[in-house]
Amino acid sequence: MSSITKNIEKLENELKPYQAQLIAVSKTKPVSDIMEAYEQGFRDFGENKVQELSQKAETMPQDIQWHMIGHLQRNKVKYIAPFVYLIHSIDSLKLLQEVDKQGKRVGRRLQCLLQIHIAEESTKFGLSGEELIELLQSEALMKMDHIQISGLMGMATFTPNESQIRKEFKSLKVLFDKASEFNEQERIQIDILSMGMSNDYKIALEEGSTMIRVGSSIFGSRNYA
Repeated sequence: MSSITKNIEKLENELKPYQAQLIAVSKTKPVSDIMEAYEQGFRDFGENKVQELSQKAETMPQDIQWHMIGHLQRNKVKYIAPFVYLIHSIDSLKLLQEVDKQGKRVGRRLQCLLQIHIAEESTKFGLSGEELIELLQSEALMKMDHIQISGLMGMATFTPNESQIRKEFKSLKVLFDKASEFNEQERIQIDILSMGMSNDYKIALEEGSTMIRVGSSIFGSRNYA
């Protein structure tokens, strides 16, 4: 068994008590690394760049469930609309409208998570709590027939301060519970809370995460050459 497979197995065992799902973040990693995990039955992989995601999807098995976890520009939605399984990073109404438009073009209802800004870092994207509720109540959302809002995603501040990370994840869980009250609406079925990465997923799980996005703890450190 390869180290990649062992790492996935270890993480999946950690997740069992929480009934949470693992997304293996394969950005910058070669197809050969992803195939090691695939050949052992793993299917959910996350990428943060549209070009890299599209190239990998073209050459790899069709039953992989690709997750777009990075910042998504509106003009690039068309490239992933035919195959993407879940978009984690919807951070504006305009982006959601473009996803709906491209979903209609390819005849698919695209599954989306709304990204919430919970970190103290201004470099991270996302909706505020107020913007989230506004979007869920908007008439514009009711007009969209090719999207499904399946949950929320957020990234905590990159810091060694665990109490700050925990506070930010707690705030996202509160918003998740509030947003779930809209689940009776046709286009909204909020049951995914995507929070937690290699450095903070244990705290995220304790605070209610149902999906973690882990890369370096599976594939090793990244080469950004």
